[in-house]
Amino acid sequence: MNLVFLGPPGAGKGTIANKAKEILSIPHISTGDLFRSAIKNETELGKKVKTILASGELVPDSVTIDMVIERFMESDTQKGCILDGFPRTIFQADELSKIRKIDHVINFELDTSSVVKRLSGRRVCKSTGKTYHTIYNPPKIEGIDDETGEPLIQREDDKEEAILNRLKVYEEQTAPLIAYYEKLGLLRNIDASVAPELVLQELLSLLSK
Repeated sequence: MNLVFLGPPGAGKGTIANKAKEILSIPHISTGDLFRSAIKNETELGKKVKTILASGELVPDSVTIDMVIERFMESDTQKGCILDGFPRTIFQADELSKIRKIDHVINFELDTSSVVKRLSGRRVCKSTGKTYHTIYNPPKIEGIDDETGEPLIQREDDKEEAILNRLKVYEEQTAPLIAYYEKLGLLRNIDASVAPELVLQELLSLLSK
């Protein structure tokens, strides 16, 4: 089963994908993770991607598509996958249709004020990538990772100005995918404002129909 997760930044796509992958036994492929790996390894591509992400812009289609195609070549994707953060544009969706048959496109719906509240409170452990939230999932000691004791950081793209820019970019470039997949009869809308457990339950119920 091949799934595409759509929705604005902060809608919880990654959280739900990490839970669903265990139940469905298919990998969660996040372009964000692919990019962050390149950044961490300080490749030329990683340095380029870091600058783009910090400004809230999207990585060029050609770079993203090549990264995803390379990931599809790994054996764990043979039974399917959950795509999170790809496709972001109609062009990417067209390219994806040439290499994978998509079964369902899940659109996680969340309003702007909720997006800002969720993302601006997010904090990350730099070495492990573990994510916290100042309101919803705080560490035991404020500003400190529970496991490593390292100071938590706020990613540049989680600061309010970058969030609003990301939402603007999303509306302009990614939101048209909703109409694209709706026309193909693949779109399934889910309310992402409720607790993650309820979102997951609705997702699994939808997929079982």
